[in-house]
Amino acid sequence: MSFNDDLTPGLETLGLETLAIRAGHERTHEQEHGEPIFPTSSFVYGSAAEAARKFKGEEPGNVYSRFTNPTVRNFEQRLAALEGGERCVATSSGMAAILSTVLALLKAGDEVIVSRSVFGSTIALFDKYLAKFGVVPRYVELNDLAQWEAAFTPKTKLLFAETPSNPLNELVDVAALAELAHRHDALLAIDNCFLTPALQRPLDLGADLVIHSATKYLDGQGRAIGGAVVGRDKELEQLYGVVRTCGPCMSPFNAWIFLKGLETLSLRMEAHSRNALAFAEWLEAEPAIERVYYSGLESHPQHALAKRQQQGFGAVMGVEVKGGQDAAWKVIDNTRVMSITGNLGDVKTTITHPGTTTHGRLTDEQRASAGIRDGLIRIAVGLETLDDLKADLERGLKLL
Repeated sequence: MSFNDDLTPGLETLGLETLAIRAGHERTHEQEHGEPIFPTSSFVYGSAAEAARKFKGEEPGNVYSRFTNPTVRNFEQRLAALEGGERCVATSSGMAAILSTVLALLKAGDEVIVSRSVFGSTIALFDKYLAKFGVVPRYVELNDLAQWEAAFTPKTKLLFAETPSNPLNELVDVAALAELAHRHDALLAIDNCFLTPALQRPLDLGADLVIHSATKYLDGQGRAIGGAVVGRDKELEQLYGVVRTCGPCMSPFNAWIFLKGLETLSLRMEAHSRNALAFAEWLEAEPAIERVYYSGLESHPQHALAKRQQQGFGAVMGVEVKGGQDAAWKVIDNTRVMSITGNLGDVKTTITHPGTTTHGRLTDEQRASAGIRDGLIRIAVGLETLDDLKADLERGLKLL
């Protein structure tokens, strides 16, 4: 990293906000203030010998933008600094990050224990595709450490969890789960895209890998698709090999967008959390609401755990309305401010019906076991005026 030619402080001396703005940027000979974009497919050399050294890895430098690009490297270094990891590997999407992790660290016959409440596409990835190559998933309740323990076999190599979960805000004690994984010589990967390092740092709690859909809050404005994995150099070198060979890489332009998103990450996540908590408290008092799933509420059964391992509660909540799917759709269809979309992580508030969108590919049994009921709505609270969001949702709630 480079700030000024005569001042290059160590990462350990800098605050999160400073790292989010400054880490990773190595100024070029142009002495630019902002981070440059390098939209090039390849790089040139002064001689055949130099090219040979760089292709062999004997000399640092850029080879081909699939696996060495300065803008992507800038993003990787900044996110690694924010998460407190030794290294980061960027990918083309959050799902590509999960796929690359499994391809790098598991082989046919290995088993992975997965929390049952993960994103629907993650379950499809394990069940429909990775299982074809002999990787066996075993599903457990996220917050039941006894189930995690019981699911171990001598073939277990990886534990994978989202905390908080999508969309019910279930949590797992990351430190306890990490201790369990390491006792069985397995790795723990935590999907941290709901909270980001601004609100939760799983590596500090003992996790081995942090996985992101950078598409969400790392960007923060719904502009680009990307993913990332952060952890130790030992595991990340293997993951880098997968991205280099198989090609699920991040584009330079998207990396530049994510760099710009990281600069405001702490401010945005603090504001998201503040808006979401006030919105959740208001919803709990609404007569048409069956239940609000948000870890910032004192009524949440794991509220104390959330306060202990998180620095905030994030923006995403599950809201169960009375009347099932018809009622849920009526509430969604009568919004005018919120965006009806399956994405989240945006300054714009988004709303969706998980049972027929994000978790629509699951079987009825899988949805039931994950707690995705017909009346459930997912809301990712944005940064609009809170009274406008209340009025927008109330329009549909009054019809129930």
